Amino acid sequence: MFKRIDYYAGDPILGLMDKFFADPNPNKVNLGIGIYYDEVGEMPVLDCVKVAEQRIADPIAPRPYLPMAGLPGHRKACQDLLFGKEAQALQENCIATIATIGGSGALKVGAEFIHEWFPQSKCYVSDPTWSNHIAIFAGCDIEVGSYPYYDNATSSLKFDEMIDFFEKLNKYDVVLLHPCCHNPTGMDLTQAQWDTVLDVIKQRELIPFMDIAYQGFGQDMDSDAYAIRKAVDMNLPLFVSNSFSKNLSLYGERVGGLSVVCPSADEAERVFGQLNFTVRRIYTSPPSHGGHVVDIVMNDELLNQQWVSEVYGMRDRIKTMRLTLKSVLETKLPKLNFDYITRQNGMFSFTGLTPQQVEQLQSEFGVYMVSNSRMCVAGLNDSNVDYVANAMAEVLKA
Repeated sequence: MFKRIDYYAGDPILGLMDKFFADPNPNKVNLGIGIYYDEVGEMPVLDCVKVAEQRIADPIAPRPYLPMAGLPGHRKACQDLLFGKEAQALQENCIATIATIGGSGALKVGAEFIHEWFPQSKCYVSDPTWSNHIAIFAGCDIEVGSYPYYDNATSSLKFDEMIDFFEKLNKYDVVLLHPCCHNPTGMDLTQAQWDTVLDVIKQRELIPFMDIAYQGFGQDMDSDAYAIRKAVDMNLPLFVSNSFSKNLSLYGERVGGLSVVCPSADEAERVFGQLNFTVRRIYTSPPSHGGHVVDIVMNDELLNQQWVSEVYGMRDRIKTMRLTLKSVLETKLPKLNFDYITRQNGMFSFTGLTPQQVEQLQSEFGVYMVSNSRMCVAGLNDSNVDYVANAMAEVLKA
């Protein structure tokens, strides 16, 4: 009966982790999957989350289904963080927000909505992008293309080419954008470049879909949301998917959100209803536990301040690792330019290594990164950064 079913080759990033765990090298370093590890190489539990967990557990209460759209406090947390508590669009009830199963769930619900109500729209993602962007939209029967973004030869953006590309797109085509900490390159647009991009989007009547999974890891909470808030100020209809996996270190709880900015409250109400209907058809309601953690941390003023401080601590440690890695590489290979390492933002660095060099890092040194050369800088610490830098230097010299 099932002999016709194709084999699944597995996810390249998750499969890489299987190889890492099986590697007997005592010096092995995991720089593949996008998870923040602390200075001792462990996934942290944030102090603000510990407080929230204690409140949830005392007393232990029944666990009913949540509303299809999730907890009101979870939804409010998404809106306040993304758009700012005083945003005019929030005051006018023009933003439809639902809690989702992580950022991936937000992308899925958003893609299903677009396929249903804008069936002629194509979706364009940056070249390169997170591979699941392509898989999710294509899985919703949306044609997916790519727009110019990153120049491997110069470790810089192809900004002019990107603008030229956008100017040729059709009305209601979707452009998937990374507001901060671009995955996988770490190269972000400046605010002036964002202004230009959004002007073109408005002129061409495109649909911007912004996916923000690392808010707080780039510059700060507000600066990282610049593109989102600028688009709202320009009265652009806008989809935003966000994730709390990284900045709350709640990977397994699958907490995210989808927000759709609409021209009016009436349209937002219609959109909100259809988002609920889409959720009902897929998974009925979002996870409860992670939703309660988000609700407690984000809507308690003191816990929220503590959370922001903890996120900035993670951000600063990543920046320090970038500086250290760059310094060691420059010492080892003074004729090469490694400025790109500190120009990039967030958890990831696009190292520019070839797939063969990435494979050599794995086989000879036990240093694991994605084959496209994406390195999770958050996997570096004082105990392994010299080892990684020396391994990269050996591979680059070969």
